Amino acid sequence: MITTMARIGILLYPGAQLSAVLGLTDLFRIATRIAREDQRLRVLHLRVEDGAPAQTVFDSDPQAYEATPCDVLILPPSLEPPIGPGAAAPIARWLRDRHAEGAVLASVCAGAFVLGETGLLAGRAVTTHWTYAQTLQARFPEARVDADRLIIDGGDILSAGGLLSWTDLGLRLVARFLGPGVMAETARMLLVDPPGREQRYYSGFVPRLSHGDAAILKAQHFLQAGEGREARLSVLAAEAGLEPRTFLRRFQKATGLTATDYAQRLRVAKAQELLQFGQIPVERIAWEVGYSDPGAFRKVFLRIVGLPPGEYRQRFRA
Repeated sequence: MITTMARIGILLYPGAQLSAVLGLTDLFRIATRIAREDQRLRVLHLRVEDGAPAQTVFDSDPQAYEATPCDVLILPPSLEPPIGPGAAAPIARWLRDRHAEGAVLASVCAGAFVLGETGLLAGRAVTTHWTYAQTLQARFPEARVDADRLIIDGGDILSAGGLLSWTDLGLRLVARFLGPGVMAETARMLLVDPPGREQRYYSGFVPRLSHGDAAILKAQHFLQAGEGREARLSVLAAEAGLEPRTFLRRFQKATGLTATDYAQRLRVAKAQELLQFGQIPVERIAWEVGYSDPGAFRKVFLRIVGLPPGEYRQRFRA
């Protein structure tokens, strides 16, 4: 039997809340027990110091000796004041390098300050505890801080709000790696509400990032940051440093999608957020996510989500 193992690293940065670290570890362990025998989550607790390789403090599967990179790296919350730039710098450099290699980065509460030091939040939405929102925005003015949101899933970067929102983040990752059924069973076992956005029509777009093609990954990061609004072939090929025909071939091989379909899925993911959390008309949402023709937007939305925008709003309005 071939076992699929997703590797989740939790960073023990200065001030990290240990109860959240252990809680996430237990959540992933419960999910692994519920999942099929060929699906597993391996959890590592990591400590990063300047100039040294990441130190593994804990490994939920110490018999798995392969030293493969983590698929996700989580910055847990903190009960201390937000970490300063100096203390965060070596961790941020290490995270930036792992992200460039295809790792997904995630933060909870004040963990967003470490995430901000990576420089990867420019132009992107991020959430944190509402008491830190103004401080986070002032420290990272190029980020779009939205403290009204409990969790923001940008595909390659996720952030969750309050101290206990690590449960929401953990369940979202369980759904991503083990499926919505295992996520629901895990939530039931823990007696917590499953995230509403994990239902079939609200699963969102999960891009493939760990394919190993660094040039295509650059284009993906560019598309993610712009939420798919700029998808011209000439621009994407230039971001990747490739000839257009080579870019198209390698992009589809790496992601499983054409560049056009990839950009459409990013736009629809943004439209889903606007439909759930806002009141603006569908026609305006179409324009906001890059469609000048509302009819064309509705067709793309229905194809990807399985529901027309109006019905989606009725079902999942916050």
